[in-house]
Amino acid sequence: MTGPAPGRRLRWLAALALVLALAAGLLAAGAGQAPRPAERGPPVRLFTEEELARYGGEEEDQPIYMAVKGVVFDITSGKEFYGRGAPYNALTGKDSTRGVAKMSLDPADLTHDTTGLTSEELESLDDVFTKVYKAKYPIVGYTARRILNEDGSPNLDFKPEDQPHFDIKDEF
Repeated sequence: MTGPAPGRRLRWLAALALVLALAAGLLAAGAGQAPRPAERGPPVRLFTEEELARYGGEEEDQPIYMAVKGVVFDITSGKEFYGRGAPYNALTGKDSTRGVAKMSLDPADLTHDTTGLTSEELESLDDVFTKVYKAKYPIVGYTARRILNEDGSPNLDFKPEDQPHFDIKDEF
């Protein structure tokens, strides 16, 4: 008695490999593992306000960036939400931490300043930062404000762990 033809055996092995790969993926997803963040983009760099403003979604061939909590994300894959004329375009090209916390597109709220936010707004900020931006978009840099003094000199007292609502372990 002979076994299955070699071509048939290869198809069966390929089908078995596919089933095993899918099962492993389902088991990992069911084990409570967090979703993997988006693919890494360009190298991480430091952005001044002027540099970040160049990535506001106005030019078709440029990536779209925005910062939340001083972390700059490449949100180009969300162009339908953040591109020119899109509903959330006002958030792009700047650190919009306050606007994200307050769920506001008011120009006065499109700033890094978190002074006076309520505990609910700060909790919302942390939630959106983690579950939306970090989960979906690659980190491409940080705002200079987080690391430099007003005159551009290095802030020797800067300690990421001392920054409000910032946990360096969660950023990488």
